Amino acid sequence: MRATLLLTMLALATAAHAQWQIQDVHTTASLRGVYSLGNGIAWASGTEGTVLRTEDNGKTWQHCVTPPNAEHLDFRGIQAFDSKTAIVMSSGKGDLSRLYKTTDGCQTWKLIFTNPDKDGFWDALIFEDQTTGFLLGDPVHGYFYLGETTDGGKTWIQKQNRGLEADAARQGAFAASNTSMSVMHGQPSFGSGGVGGAFLYRLIASMVYEDDSPPKDQNKNWSMDSWTSVPVPLGSRTESSGLFSLALLLTGSGVAVGGDYLKPNASTGTAAFTQDEGHNWTASTTPPHGYRSSVAYDIPTKTWLTVGPNGTDISTDDGRNWHPLTPGSSDAPDADKNWNALSLPFVVGPHGRIGILRDGALAPHK
Repeated sequence: MRATLLLTMLALATAAHAQWQIQDVHTTASLRGVYSLGNGIAWASGTEGTVLRTEDNGKTWQHCVTPPNAEHLDFRGIQAFDSKTAIVMSSGKGDLSRLYKTTDGCQTWKLIFTNPDKDGFWDALIFEDQTTGFLLGDPVHGYFYLGETTDGGKTWIQKQNRGLEADAARQGAFAASNTSMSVMHGQPSFGSGGVGGAFLYRLIASMVYEDDSPPKDQNKNWSMDSWTSVPVPLGSRTESSGLFSLALLLTGSGVAVGGDYLKPNASTGTAAFTQDEGHNWTASTTPPHGYRSSVAYDIPTKTWLTVGPNGTDISTDDGRNWHPLTPGSSDAPDADKNWNALSLPFVVGPHGRIGILRDGALAPHK
């Protein structure tokens, strides 16, 4: 039995070496937003109002025109719909959180929404399709900010629903990779952290007022949707720890990653998995080897990948066990490190780092 275990450990340690091929982007911006559409088309975003676009699988990256008055903004998230159309989200306090949209391949941009709350801070933007999208922000006035659009971002309605209540001193979301929110069955779920612990917030019921309906206005949706917060074994109950990235599959399985970004090499509480659409979470038996800011699932090979400052890890058993994806002889020595966000096959990081997953880096398995 000991010999079998040793052979298994050696196989894991030596598997899958070739990985991220670093691409030449010619920018020093810190990149945290990335969205891959497939067929070689991808968009990326970051500090100093930076937006990038490729149509040839990253062989060349176009430096987009900076959106109006956005030179100082930090674009933490981007959602693309095709090679010409995208919405970029900046994160910052109050009106430093904004949405800009382009429909002409980033030659021009239009400001479509600015955070109306002076104490607000946006964390994630995700669209289910070209019309329906969701916007997540830290708690303001006792509620997590959750906005919804059904017209492609032209107008946004804030949901102030039962179960979204939160104390901003104890709970918040993280704008580390634009992946703290996931959409499944047309409804968003999102992760949090802080001194109150890590949680997954998910919709559990939808009701409608029949009597004594409160007044509605253009900024709030007073429906009686009910949410629940499910504890997730991530982080260490500090302001800098919790759930940073979330991915839920239609099969019911899902993975959440995080930890403490101030302790990038600590492996405790860095990954958890679910098999029931997020109702219950279990800590990974063998976690990633450090804080992780983004996670994604590679459908063809049935492999989970997660990245962070000190490396890349993969799981082939739905998040139960993770092992490092180390550089091979044809990779840069630090190809596995210094990454912020994933949208396969692309990964982005600080100082203008963009990589693409090499063909054959992940082996298909049952």
